[in-house]
Amino acid sequence: MNKPRKPPRHRIDGVLLLDKPAGMTSNAALQKAKWLLNAAKAGHTGTLDPMATGLLPICFGEATKFAGELLGADKCYAATVRLGIRTDTADAEGVVLETHPVAVTREQVETVLARFRGDIQQIPPMHSALKRDGRPLYEYARKGIELERAPRAVSIYALNLCNFDADRVNFEVDCSKGTYVRTLAQDIGDALGCGGHLVALRRTRIGNLHLEDAISLEALEALPPESRERLLQPADALLTGLPRLDLDEAATLRFSHGQAVRAEQGHPAGPCRVYAADGHFLGLGRAVPDGQVAPARLVASVLEK
Repeated sequence: MNKPRKPPRHRIDGVLLLDKPAGMTSNAALQKAKWLLNAAKAGHTGTLDPMATGLLPICFGEATKFAGELLGADKCYAATVRLGIRTDTADAEGVVLETHPVAVTREQVETVLARFRGDIQQIPPMHSALKRDGRPLYEYARKGIELERAPRAVSIYALNLCNFDADRVNFEVDCSKGTYVRTLAQDIGDALGCGGHLVALRRTRIGNLHLEDAISLEALEALPPESRERLLQPADALLTGLPRLDLDEAATLRFSHGQAVRAEQGHPAGPCRVYAADGHFLGLGRAVPDGQVAPARLVASVLEK
């Protein structure tokens, strides 16, 4: 007996806030969500390591045009460090390099955490997707090649101890783009004199998107197919951290045809989300100091008019 064919993939637009499970790559989670919504086009806004869990926004259709805006957003994580063991990847998936006895107090942990708040320098890990001569660093690392890496400036806005139990440190970190939490975990262990590595990581926020609004793949699959699409947030949910610009009817027409428009006095320079006179989202604009706002990326509904 022939199995019933799955309906052809269709165009849907919006953002699904997914709670990625442990042990799954971000791409595998993306493909599963894409299959469950039978979507024609999908992408994510930055990967989580297979070990990590938590917020992974999945963009469908027109929302994929704006996914890059979240790459530069601040992020929050809940993390667990196991002290006394250093690994080659700075996390639990790596090979153990060193073991040391752990004899630290909560007060010592609090003192060390304070040293990592603010603007700090991090050396990116070899096991990362950063590229050297066109090849990701992890390819060199897998061959046993260690390359010199320049420190990078990152910002740790908040770093709070949640729990400390013998050799386990649980903390929450609010950080800038480019921050490697496993490097932070390793550096904290080194600063305590015993080494350490990341054993758990959960992303709880990206920009203005929060984990409490996310759904697991298991829960998504349990829903009737017709209910899954109702979970999608609009494409401009990715841009809520940007200034908003509302246009009148004349400016809406010009902007929709790719022409620059003038913003009200005092509108900040830089990227902004732009809305038509009727409140519909038009796309991403770029404002310059002279008050002109040029279209950067328009949604298809605008381009099709």
